Amino acid sequence: MRLGVLDVGSNTVHLLVVDAHPGACPLPAHSHKAELRLAQLLDDDGAIGPHGVDRLVSVIQEALQAAEDKGVEDLLPFATSAVREARNADDVLERVRTETGVELQVLTGEEEARLTFLAARRWFGWSAGKLLVLDIGGGSLEIAYGIDEEPDAVASLPLGAGRLTAGWLPGDPPTADDVRALRRHVRTEIARTVGEFSRLGTPDHVVATSKTFKQLARIAGAARSAEGLYVQRELKRESLEGWVPKLAGMTEAERAELPGVSEGRANQLLAGALVAEGAMDLFGVERVEICPWALREGVILRRLDHMGSA
Repeated sequence: MRLGVLDVGSNTVHLLVVDAHPGACPLPAHSHKAELRLAQLLDDDGAIGPHGVDRLVSVIQEALQAAEDKGVEDLLPFATSAVREARNADDVLERVRTETGVELQVLTGEEEARLTFLAARRWFGWSAGKLLVLDIGGGSLEIAYGIDEEPDAVASLPLGAGRLTAGWLPGDPPTADDVRALRRHVRTEIARTVGEFSRLGTPDHVVATSKTFKQLARIAGAARSAEGLYVQRELKRESLEGWVPKLAGMTEAERAELPGVSEGRANQLLAGALVAEGAMDLFGVERVEICPWALREGVILRRLDHMGSA
């Protein structure tokens, strides 16, 4: 069957269409994206303003049309941290339901971490052993660890690249004091969770997902996306540590000229790099392997599992 996953994230609204059935690898058939940056559209009270809600409704309507055009049989719509944490989340969800007919499932941070972990486990298989999975979104950082398909420990921290950029890095380029303050904040937040994971032992394989990690790996020399999903890509902490001060000294426009960095994400790249660097350092990770699958694929896999057991 043809499934559609509608991901209302902190940065983008992304419709991923796949051909899938239980026991088979989902095959991508179509992708439709719109930059929305909900995490940066919150007002001073933490609510998504009228313009943001109008734009969200419009973008979802466009995605629904694309899903119809591509023959999607079953649509799986969900929202992550930007909607989850908005003060007016209930009103936003009701307006989306009334005007589009879409009932967004709002995932908790722990659900995001578990579904992303499932996707990474299926991608790398049982031979990967104990997995540590890191995912930097627009609104939050998810961490998951385990040896099975269900992780033994998960954490969701408010350290998304979009959220941190909006709240901590107003300059272009940012001041050294602002960068230092954000670095200190990121490491303090991550350090609070390290013990919970460390007691479970050293992971056999450390995996990173998300656009942020993919872009950081690309500027550090990883293969281009055009070379395909199955090319191994990694990010070494040593390389990342060399790039952080360079990114801090660049303007948004200069970052957008780096290989693999999109114009819409360039402003968030420094904050994402500080989170990635902090996580790799505090967890004692020298390198991460980039996983092509993440949350959207985890949602699809969970749906297929339920279909197969019905």
